[in-house]
Amino acid sequence: MNYHQYFPIDVINGPGTRATLFVSGCEHQCRGCYNQSTWDPRSGHEFSQMMEEQIIADLNDTRIKRRGLSLSGGDPLFPANLDSILSLVKRVKQQCPDKDIWLWSGYKLDQMSLKQLQVLDYVDVLVDGKFEQDLADPSLKWRGSSNQIIHDLVQID
Repeated sequence: MNYHQYFPIDVINGPGTRATLFVSGCEHQCRGCYNQSTWDPRSGHEFSQMMEEQIIADLNDTRIKRRGLSLSGGDPLFPANLDSILSLVKRVKQQCPDKDIWLWSGYKLDQMSLKQLQVLDYVDVLVDGKFEQDLADPSLKWRGSSNQIIHDLVQID
């Protein structure tokens, strides 16, 4: 998997102070996408073990408390990204259990593959659906167009 950008401190992409990873690879290619440079899965930088270590260290840094990790792109659930994203979200939940994970994907929850759903077992909030330029609304919180749905995936026992 490749990634385009990593922000160790971000207050835009989800609630609170977060770490945010923008991955490469997206087959949706939505008209009006603000991040078209991330569509090519070969673009950006290789996601390495060192980058994964940095994300874990940043999430556990007590000097700057982060609420969680945001995963965007591109599309974290792009098929070529699934192994790396699954490994990352599992590790975050194991080593940073007090952090939440938000994930943005153009894939709709009810149309996801078993492997994509496996990733969601470790995700707290999913924002799903392609960006639709005709439904764009800058007043929406955490999403770009009104067709996108925010799913709270945390199961309360």
